[in-house]
Order: sequence, then C-alpha cells, then structure tokens
Amino acid sequence: MKLMIQIFRLLCLCFWMLLLPTGLLCAGEGDDVLARMIHLSKEKNTVYRLLDKVSEQTGFLFIYDSKLIDNEKRVRIPKGDYTIRQAIYLITRNKELSLRVIGDHILISGPQPARQTAIPETIPPKEADNHFIVKGILQDQQTNEPIEAGTIGVLATSIGSITNANGEFRLTLPDSLRRSTLYFSHLGYEPRKIEASLLAGQHTVITLDAKIIPIQEVVVRIVNPLRLLRDMKENIRKNYPQSPAYLTTFYREGIERKNKFVGLTEAVFKIYKSAYKPNPAPDQVKLLKMRRIISQQEKDTIIARMKSGINASLSLDLIKELPDFLLTDEKIESYMYASSDIAVIDDRLVHVIYFEQKENINSALYRGELYIDTENNALLRAHFEINPKYIKQATEMLVEKKSRNLKITPQKVIYTVTYKPYNGQYYINHVRSDLFFRIKKRKQLFGTFPLHTWFEMVTCKIDTNQVSRFTRSEALPTRTIFAETRFAYDEKFWGNFNVIPPEEKLNEAIGKISSKIEETEE
Repeated sequence: MKLMIQIFRLLCLCFWMLLLPTGLLCAGEGDDVLARMIHLSKEKNTVYRLLDKVSEQTGFLFIYDSKLIDNEKRVRIPKGDYTIRQAIYLITRNKELSLRVIGDHILISGPQPARQTAIPETIPPKEADNHFIVKGILQDQQTNEPIEAGTIGVLATSIGSITNANGEFRLTLPDSLRRSTLYFSHLGYEPRKIEASLLAGQHTVITLDAKIIPIQEVVVRIVNPLRLLRDMKENIRKNYPQSPAYLTTFYREGIERKNKFVGLTEAVFKIYKSAYKPNPAPDQVKLLKMRRIISQQEKDTIIARMKSGINASLSLDLIKELPDFLLTDEKIESYMYASSDIAVIDDRLVHVIYFEQKENINSALYRGELYIDTENNALLRAHFEINPKYIKQATEMLVEKKSRNLKITPQKVIYTVTYKPYNGQYYINHVRSDLFFRIKKRKQLFGTFPLHTWFEMVTCKIDTNQVSRFTRSEALPTRTIFAETRFAYDEKFWGNFNVIPPEEKLNEAIGKISSKIEETEE
C-alpha cells in the first residue's frame, strides 16, 4: 500500500511497408525500379487502398503529402500489367508527379518547377533553423486504428517520445540527425524503421503490422512465474544503470469533469535519476518549462486535485521502488501469479506474467500484467490496477483536496509503466495513471457525475555525462500539488523540447474555452 500512497489521432502522408515477395518483380537487380512490372486486377477503391496493392507486390513504402494526393478519392483501374511508375500514375491520375526511389521507399512529390533566370531579390539575412520536426500518426496496418502510447525514437540515441491517445506524435530533432534512422514500435507489433530526412517537415501516417509469434515459442517457453520474478530481481544490477543519469522528461496532468475538459498542466523536467542500487538516493526534479490551461468557466468547480503527481511518477519506477507485487519473498501469501502469454516488445520476446491478490486478502491491493524479457529477465513493461473489488478503501490515499460537501468515490485506477534500452541498460521510459471517480453532493439523493484525473511522464532524452545532484534551490518539491506551482510567463513556448501532442479532445476543448497559458523556463 506504500506505492498507492505515493502514486498517480488519411492525414497527410501514407506509408506501407511489407516484406518483398520473391518473383513478383520482373526486372533484375540494378534495373530501374520504377520500370519493374506488376499485375493489377480490375478494381474500384480509394487511392490509399490501391497504392497499398502496389506495396503488397513490391514491398516499397510510399511517402507523399495528402495535400498533393487525396487518399479517400475513389478511382477505378482496369486489369493489366503495369510498370510501377505506370501504376502510380494510373492510381493517382497525375502523370506530372515526380517519383524518386530512396532505399525501400518511393517518394511522391509535385512536379518540379522550371528554373528561371532572373536577378535574385535581395533577401534579408535569416537566422538558420538548426532543428527539424517529424510529426504524424501511428496506426494499425489492418484496422487503421490509432496506436496509443506507441514509441518513436532515434536509433542508437536516447532521444524519443510516445504517441498520444489519438496516435499522434511530434519529435523535434537537430539538423545533425537528418540522416538518422527513426524507429516506431509498440507492444505486439513489428517495429518499423525510416530515415528521418524522409519525414522531415511532413505530417505522416505510419502503420505497424501485428507481430505473429510462432506457436512453438509459446509451448517451449512455459516458465515458473515466481522463479521468473526472482530472476528479474537478481538481474537488476546487470540490466539497470548503476550510475546516476539526467533524464529530460515531458510531464502532464489533467482533469475532466462530466466528460468535459477542466484543466491541463504540462511541463518539461530535468530529472536527476539516481542509480538502481539498494537504498538509492532520492531522485530530484528541476523545472525547465511549464504551462497551465484552465477553463475560466470551470475553474471554480475544480473540487479535486491530483495528489503528488510528480512524486507518483517517480515512485512508479517499479525497479527502483519495488511494489508489494514484486516482493515475492515477503508477499508470497498476498498474491498469486500465472504465466499467461508470450508477447513482443521492440522485436524482443517477453513473458507475460499475470498477478492478482489472493481471495482471502480483503485489502485494496493490485492486479495486472508484467512483461519480462525472455533472454535477459529485464522488466520492460507493467500494466496494473487497484483491485476494483476493494477500490473504495483507497479514497483517502488518492484525493488530496476536496470540498467538504462532496463525496468522492474511486471507480477505477490504472497504471502503465514502460522501460527502454540505452547503451545496454534499461531506463524508465513512460509512466501513466488514470483515476476515475464518481462525485456526489452530500445531502442529495441523486445527481452524481464522473471525474477523470490523469498524469503521465515520458523520457525524451538521457544524458550520462557529468551528472551531479541539483542544489536545494534548483530542486522542485515533488510532494506538492503541481497544478498549484507558481511560474512566470514567457512569449516563447516549448521551443525545441520534445512533448506529447495534445489529443484531439484536448485541442478542441482548449479552442473553445477562455484559457490562460503561462510558462516558465530555466
């Protein structure tokens, strides 16, 4: 229960990438790729789906802007054999398009303007932009459903972020990384890698294919869950950093009342993350940037505040602060465990261990799944909740401030924690908690309404050089209500910091309300 006390969106570009089938491309190695022959059946469908048919036969990923090509336009194509170039022109109904093959990608762009000889205008000097932006949506290849909390990062670096609830992502990168490789991944999907320069300045739809695990993997890898948990703990020193690091993180917490947006607080932190050793020094948080958005009509009705959201985010580093369901030796009588599945995370197989409190335990404990690497025994992901049967017992532990004439009853509390590898070690990547309540005014028989509060933190960069603790004046108190933190206004905003883009629901709400946006920076 100690942990419980501490815790808390085609658009613009379309992509297809499938394995290249042998024998489908008629031209030999070194020939013009666009001159290779494919066969298309008679069909009427959207441009998106017809280009997908080309991808199925060629294995090439298409990159284009929806302002140039209408994905939802329905066209009819006749049966026949076509070169890849002819097929693209036929489907798009535009022979003026410029086509360029880059690796496993075909870049479709508008016709290049004719060069003109003219006296150049005098252009005032412009400050060089040293960064570029990659943004878009991550979707399931088969269903086109957005993938929430998918990972986007720069290969061989610690730079990255996650998608929001609409599958949207946004990554700001220095120009030095234009030739770097971006990777996209999520639990249960094949990771995808794309050169950053192909996505720069665009708004892209990236699709992931579900990862199919051979049945023999499931049969052979049956394990004793308790033994696996013990192995995981025994390998903490090997799998997790034994030296401190600086983590640049993006944090946000929000409140929805009666399914309407009430308030949002966002910030960029620099975190001193101490080593994963016994009795570790406490982590520290330094505030770099912050903004708060509050509905002026609703601000007087916010009757609940998140309890210690920042401290809860730190405490959700389960490896550093082992919760009771990981203390198998001490809590063996409180929980039961079962090996339930084999899954894949970032192209690595993981054991899925299900846990739940035993039937004779009547206190509010947890149930959920743990995802442990099959090779190195590292905990990569945890998804758990307070047992709904006893959740009412957790009310006072979850609510910090409330009006005296209100009765607040928790309905559901969910936590998700993930780790990511960097330089052979695993670092905390993303934590999120969603807390759902029912609110009722005292002395009223009817009239309850829902309240949803949430917080999350994602690691955007890791630095292990010259790491030292913050001074007392630099460190931010973590056990206070962060939404009440004082800060100063600045005209600039996130700048080149990486953040999670607001969901469509939040953007719509922010656009409708009279909001106050303020920020602070280092």
